[in-house]
Amino acid sequence: MSVNKFNAEGYKDPTAYEALSNIEKEKKQKKKIVFICSPFAGDIDGNTRRARRFGRFAVTEKAVPIIPHLMYPQFLEEDDPEERQLGIDMGLILLSKCHELWVFGNRISSGMSVEIARAKRWNIPIRYFTTECEETGGAPR
Repeated sequence: MSVNKFNAEGYKDPTAYEALSNIEKEKKQKKKIVFICSPFAGDIDGNTRRARRFGRFAVTEKAVPIIPHLMYPQFLEEDDPEERQLGIDMGLILLSKCHELWVFGNRISSGMSVEIARAKRWNIPIRYFTTECEETGGAPR
């Protein structure tokens, strides 16, 4: 949409023009917030490296990645069932603020299935990618 420098009567209206131009600029600069959904447990070192790569990919796609399984293990113990559940619950709070859920890989872990189910319930769009960050168009089989 182009912003017109003139009002409906044909007179220059610089104040309205500037205000509307600023609104248009803000719209163009808004970035999509995406929740990165990928395995963590099991091969924690490998899964952490991959999650970092998925976050980097999201940034190259002009999105803001949210990756709870990189953040919460910094201070929560994955091996403690109560702390693991706390991390999942806090991650779901973050998911509720996201525009999309991006699922990576060909394996859906138990934690990922919780996130996917919640995104479906909340009508958050879900996109599926390979571990090479190529969009697949559907859930892994």
